[in-house]
Amino acid sequence: MLAMNKFRVLGASAIAIVAAICVTSCKDKASTGWEYAPNMYEHIAYDPDQKNPNFKDGKTAQVPPAGTIPVGFTRFDYPNTKDGYTQAGAEVANPLANNKANFEEGKVLFLHFCSPCHGENGQGDGLVTQHGYPPPPSYSKGQSSRGGAMKDLTDGKIYHTITYGVNAMGSYASQLAPEERWKVVLYIHHLQTL
Repeated sequence: MLAMNKFRVLGASAIAIVAAICVTSCKDKASTGWEYAPNMYEHIAYDPDQKNPNFKDGKTAQVPPAGTIPVGFTRFDYPNTKDGYTQAGAEVANPLANNKANFEEGKVLFLHFCSPCHGENGQGDGLVTQHGYPPPPSYSKGQSSRGGAMKDLTDGKIYHTITYGVNAMGSYASQLAPEERWKVVLYIHHLQTL
């Protein structure tokens, strides 16, 4: 008898739960029901493209103050001009140590990013020259389009060229971080001696 009452209570409870679910789920088709974490859907913060009454110009996305530098950004204060190139060549020196680890990483970066044009040994015989593109000058034998022998290029001149590009070579500043560019400079100095 006691077991039978338990089954009746459990059965009645189950029927009541199912009925409550059916009644509440059929109530409003447009309602999504209860939200577990409403702040995930209706956040308090302004989106960058929203109007914002907290600023005079009404924009949420504000321009940073003049002279600010993003975190992790390294400035290179030489303009993309021939004078900037010459000045960088005279004033800028590689801050990295010329050790085996930096040299090997510079070699890998050079082979990935530079060898398609410059060739594996820096002789200007990369794969793109086989498709009709003009070859870049050899690091050990060629002449720079900006004057002087390629084998005499300094740290600053090579870094300036990687950062800004020259002639058909585009800038590699978006592909190579400043430290990676300096590692490539170390390896290019090796190629200048071949």
